Amino acid sequence: MASGILAALIMGSMAVVWRNRRDLRLLGAAVSSRTATRVSVSALLRIRDDDCCVLFHTPYTPGSYGPPGGVCKYRSTAEPDLEKIGFRAQRVEREGDPMRADLRGFVPPQKLPTFARWVRNGADRESGPECLRRELAEELAEIGHPELADSVEKLEFMLIRTVMDGPHRVPGRDYRQVRFHQVYNLVTSDSRAVELRERLLELGRDTGEDGVICASSDDIIQGRQGDHLIGPQTAFLIGDRKLREDLPPMR
Repeated sequence: MASGILAALIMGSMAVVWRNRRDLRLLGAAVSSRTATRVSVSALLRIRDDDCCVLFHTPYTPGSYGPPGGVCKYRSTAEPDLEKIGFRAQRVEREGDPMRADLRGFVPPQKLPTFARWVRNGADRESGPECLRRELAEELAEIGHPELADSVEKLEFMLIRTVMDGPHRVPGRDYRQVRFHQVYNLVTSDSRAVELRERLLELGRDTGEDGVICASSDDIIQGRQGDHLIGPQTAFLIGDRKLREDLPPMR
């Protein structure tokens, strides 16, 4: 009987590992951690000319720059699944509540693999391109160029990289963090996309422009371009590994 129980346990463990074979790091975190894990799902946009990437000023970490894009939003139809997973949204009180329905929050560690599968399924949430169109319209206004948002709804994007950053401990906090990023290129297949790309590159090269910069791969690796700090998420424009810790946001 003991051997039968042992065999059943082994087979059960093997089944769990196989089901979560794409998320073994998350499975390990689920076993080793007892505190909720912070998660987020985002889309980032790479607009590049040779070795030059366009970066926007980041209002919540003043003085720093990062790629256009942001956190995807979930639809109301996702709420039953997210409740089953134990997702608890992280809310920050800001004017207009722009973080409402953001896929940013906390899940129990044992539910991390389930959450990752839900993210990859893509149902009941913004796709990467939908997120980028919404974020671009908002961010172009934030950097002082709302006139460039006229053609945003027609833009197309090509997925170039999917990255899972973490799980890792957050300095000064009692929780771990996992971020799911999708990185896209702007598809310049029509005149509107070409014009937007060229205008942003022009702004990024203008030393008198505060809202947009152009950064080289070396700038991104160093985390700085002149007086400008470059946010650590920018590293995903050139690879699949973050190179430094997050910058502290405004409170």
